[in-house]
Amino acid sequence: MPVEIERKFLLSGPPPVELGEGQLLQQGYLSDDPERTVRVRLAGEQGSLTIKGITQADGLTRFEWEKEILADDARELLTLVLPGLIEKTRYRVSLEGSLWEIDSYRGTLEGLWVAEVELASNAEEVSLPTWLGREVSGDSRYTNAALRRIVATSEDWRKALLQ
Repeated sequence: MPVEIERKFLLSGPPPVELGEGQLLQQGYLSDDPERTVRVRLAGEQGSLTIKGITQADGLTRFEWEKEILADDARELLTLVLPGLIEKTRYRVSLEGSLWEIDSYRGTLEGLWVAEVELASNAEEVSLPTWLGREVSGDSRYTNAALRRIVATSEDWRKALLQ
């Protein structure tokens, strides 16, 4: 069964590394049930459909099934998603042998920066840059499915998350 193992951290703003050119991502959810989220994503001219299971007790691991779809199909499916379309710019940065994905959110979530690193196993050691903030790997409030609800209600993300 395909699994995703990742660690996620907050940033106070852009990290002190060369980010290069980022890619705009738009994503929405056909289902945001924590036991089975169904996400549609458009990244440039690349579409994808992803199903994720519930996060395991370790806070790092969950089932993930992802398939590429045509960009036109992704655009069409995005018209059917639950309210709260997420838009963010994703930067990919290689540091000390690890690929970090750094997201700068737009719109209602403007100012939210998150860094993630995917691991091959729970036991994999990764060198953590000093500029990382608080780890939120097991905090369900920081899943994109949960962030979608903040976007849908135009709630101030700082009040909802930084408590």
